[in-house]
Amino acid sequence: MTRTKKPESKHKSDPYGNLRMPGEGEPITEPPIPAATVVLLRDGPDGVETLMLRKNKEIRFGGMWVFPGGRIDNADYPNSDPGENIALDGASAASDDHKTTAARTAAARETHEEAGIHTDPEEFVWFSHWTPPPITPKRFTTWFFAARVTGDQKIVIDGGEIHDHQWISPSVAIEKHAAREIDFVPPTWVTLHYLSSRGSVDELLAHFASVPPKVYETHLGKTEAGHRVALWHGDAGYDAWDAGIEGERHRVVMSKDGFIFENTIEKY
Repeated sequence: MTRTKKPESKHKSDPYGNLRMPGEGEPITEPPIPAATVVLLRDGPDGVETLMLRKNKEIRFGGMWVFPGGRIDNADYPNSDPGENIALDGASAASDDHKTTAARTAAARETHEEAGIHTDPEEFVWFSHWTPPPITPKRFTTWFFAARVTGDQKIVIDGGEIHDHQWISPSVAIEKHAAREIDFVPPTWVTLHYLSSRGSVDELLAHFASVPPKVYETHLGKTEAGHRVALWHGDAGYDAWDAGIEGERHRVVMSKDGFIFENTIEKY
């Protein structure tokens, strides 16, 4: 008997475009836009806490909870010169030291603009890099840094792009996402999972500094049940963009009932 796959379903926190295989439709020739974010950390009474901001519902990723960050401006580059290298994929972007330097500056600038916090980009620890699948013309290739917030800095949001903020335990944030109390995209979910793996800011920053940054170039697949799946390197279905291939797992199943992280290969 032939098994019929169910229609594709989409979770409200799934930010990716229509699922299509490489080679289908018009090719995406626009390079991803360089961007940067910084995960601000502090030690709370129950362990690590991170600062999350809620975006204005009227803009891109509206209503989502995010870490401070945004696109890299030309002025963020050394000598305001973005250079001639155009990164067409996440791995190329992540290996470009010139862009990484600009990413640090951009992350610090955006943190001050969005949250009113002063940070030193030289103290940032780069721990991951994220690029969505090449299925929509406008997408961002993003450096993720981590930094400790020292002192009693007051959070100041502008009420324009950012409408709310909170310091929150990473595990509590994931629980709130599961309960549909807050929304955020898969890179944020996986980052929060990574943050929850250590008990203090010292442990987290020491770990991030001791290992290479994780580079995620997302592929998309779909289960037989119709759930869309974000696939990453190491997953058995990654190269083929096929979530049904048996084997190792490194993915988030974006079920309408909630995200399910499946990982048998990547160390966090």
